[in-house]
Amino acid sequence: MLSPKRLLNVLFVAAAIVVLGLVVRHFERTGWPLHHANIPLVAVAGLVMLAAYAAKAWGWQRLFHSSERPAMLTLAAAGGAASVGGLALPGRCDEVLRIAVVRRCRRRRASFGAVALSLFLLGLLDSAALTPLASLAVAVAHVGGWLQVGLVVVAVAGVFAAGVVFALPRLAQLGFVSRFRLGRWVGDNSTSPREAAWAWAAVALSWSLRTIAVGVLLAALGFGLNFALALAFVCAASASAVLPVAPAGAAMQAGAGAAILAASGIRAEEAVAFGIAAQALLMAAGAAFVLALGAWHAHGRLQQVAVAGQLRRTRTVG
Repeated sequence: MLSPKRLLNVLFVAAAIVVLGLVVRHFERTGWPLHHANIPLVAVAGLVMLAAYAAKAWGWQRLFHSSERPAMLTLAAAGGAASVGGLALPGRCDEVLRIAVVRRCRRRRASFGAVALSLFLLGLLDSAALTPLASLAVAVAHVGGWLQVGLVVVAVAGVFAAGVVFALPRLAQLGFVSRFRLGRWVGDNSTSPREAAWAWAAVALSWSLRTIAVGVLLAALGFGLNFALALAFVCAASASAVLPVAPAGAAMQAGAGAAILAASGIRAEEAVAFGIAAQALLMAAGAAFVLALGAWHAHGRLQQVAVAGQLRRTRTVG
């Protein structure tokens, strides 16, 4: 009988395979959302998206103490599981998937509190990393009205989020905060300003790579290599995921990105189709990391079985 840990690993891998299968089946029946897709460019966009996952995983790793940092593959797979889960889970429920995956790490086992705190800081760094991108999008993207106001809100929220991350260790040392056990715990487990700076740089690189992937996908689907539009798309699609009061979910992110495209002059049908394609690319890259983590765990299990069998044979001979 499978233990709860192994059962959860099997369920994660099975979910990733099912999602990939449904995406492939959908595209086989209905065709690619937009005609005349350049397959090599789509492949390049996919590789860049994988690099974006890896960069964010490295940045997330900086938010743990060195004694309990999970493996980068585990953190990348956690992000992938959250992306795949966003297909069906609303609100902040995808964070539960991140915690569950990280807590199953084969190497150092981070405490529940450490994972939760790292996710809180990671969300703030996501907002902070989007500030320069959103500011640039306001300047160069041809959108107006409430969409431009939304980009300004994302940029301003990122400034405040960065302030919280870098000030948290000092805030935890204040007398009225350190009196409480929670305040002392946050002070002991919060990230140093240096590690926070490295984490912010990696997360910013991740969002930049994701923007490049969207720009390449725009070119692959016939819209031209328009990085200004890609900037606006990524900022709009990601605002619901990084602002604590906003809804999340793949449908919301795809819809927000499609709204930016439509506001820039692209026909609504094509804008929605591209939003779906971009979200499918994001989920496919995330599912790839989930499958890689499942293979890593399976390889470790096979090694354990082989070692146990070798020990039994040695004892039998002895």
